[in-house]
Amino acid sequence: MSQFFQIHPENPQQRLIRQAVDIIKNGGVVAYPTDSAYAIGCHIGDKDATDRIRRIRKLDDKHNFTLLCRDLSEIASFAKVDNTQYRLIKNHTPGAYTFILKATNEVPRRLLHPKRRQIGIRIPDNAIALALLEELGEPLMSSSLILPGEAEPMTDPYEIREMLEHELDLIIDGGFCGFEPTTVINLSDEVPVIIREGKGDPEPFRAE
Repeated sequence: MSQFFQIHPENPQQRLIRQAVDIIKNGGVVAYPTDSAYAIGCHIGDKDATDRIRRIRKLDDKHNFTLLCRDLSEIASFAKVDNTQYRLIKNHTPGAYTFILKATNEVPRRLLHPKRRQIGIRIPDNAIALALLEELGEPLMSSSLILPGEAEPMTDPYEIREMLEHELDLIIDGGFCGFEPTTVINLSDEVPVIIREGKGDPEPFRAE
């Protein structure tokens, strides 16, 4: 049975943020709000929690997981970023984008595509998500909360509780945060490639 925290979307209660991070550090799987629907996350180094997310979403080993980061300074440890990529990311974060980049050796292999050493990187524009990351002190392993057979991510924390309370350790109710997933941009090659159009405006990344 999962816990259910109601956290203020603009002024997150620090006591609840600390409790949420303790759950993450102790192997918990958490549903939380972002700037584009709800996501599901766990500690970056926790294999069992990652496997639980794979089971909940029925993901295969080719799924690109995402690291939710506090800021640009955190990205360099986990992704290889040149000056052009850095400027693109800086100009569009925080925001509803996920950037696919070449991963460094700091990223656990189980989070990577078996043939392409790539990882998703995201800096959310959401006070609760950023408070979690600040308290955690490192990226959060994350995936959009899209259930098997569905095209759209989940947006209602009460519906999440109804459907997944026996699968999750914590559900954070941060109110309504939109129903579109992030726009996914592959920056691992010279020319940006739009993988998925979502909440973030894809226009700046279209090839001329």
